[in-house]
Amino acid sequence: MTADGLLWRAEIDALVFRPAGHGGWCAVHRLAFRALLGRREPAPEDCLAYAADHRGALEAAAAGKIARRGYDVAASLHLTSRDIADVL
Repeated sequence: MTADGLLWRAEIDALVFRPAGHGGWCAVHRLAFRALLGRREPAPEDCLAYAADHRGALEAAAAGKIARRGYDVAASLHLTSRDIADVL
């Protein structure tokens, strides 16, 4: 896990983090980063760097999805590239 709480989970090919004020995990699959980065095969390091640089957008996208869907405080969720792009 990086200092900012971002973690790459190879078994699900996704970045995960805990959104502020939320107990569940939020996942962003490598395919979402493909669209966001415009690269066919982004490496986990590329995805982690993008997420660190755009942490505010990830947090905003997660908070919006949690609110819209009415997720329980411990529920896990995933973000799509569209979820993130909508707040950039």
